[in-house]
Amino acid sequence: MTGEGDLVLAHIRNKPAFFARIENIEADIKPAWFQVKMLVLQVPLVTITWILRDTYINGEEFTMGGHPVKLEKVVTPESTDAHQEATANDLAEIPSLDAVAATDEEPAPPQAANPTAKAKVVSLMAHKRKNSS
Repeated sequence: MTGEGDLVLAHIRNKPAFFARIENIEADIKPAWFQVKMLVLQVPLVTITWILRDTYINGEEFTMGGHPVKLEKVVTPESTDAHQEATANDLAEIPSLDAVAATDEEPAPPQAANPTAKAKVVSLMAHKRKNSS
């Protein structure tokens, strides 16, 4: 059973869309429906409120705007030694926040697909005059 404080993965159109924490569940004015307030875990943080039946909160598929939607409760997997080793190796490749903050370099500007090709300048005023006459 999914409840307040649980982490869920929202699937939209049968694809994982976002993680959210259920902040509050309260009865809606319609019988057997609930207002579910969720904190969407993205940057910046966003709160949303969906009006759902309890079966939808607990993972049954429903539709919004004609698109299939499903909330899946996220359960923390049991850790194994192999999993912990892989996680430690993965973390070794992630730069620390101190290292990222210490670099004063500006990101490189995006490169053109063909750096030797000359850009063509198009006059919008000439185009406008041509179309208005």
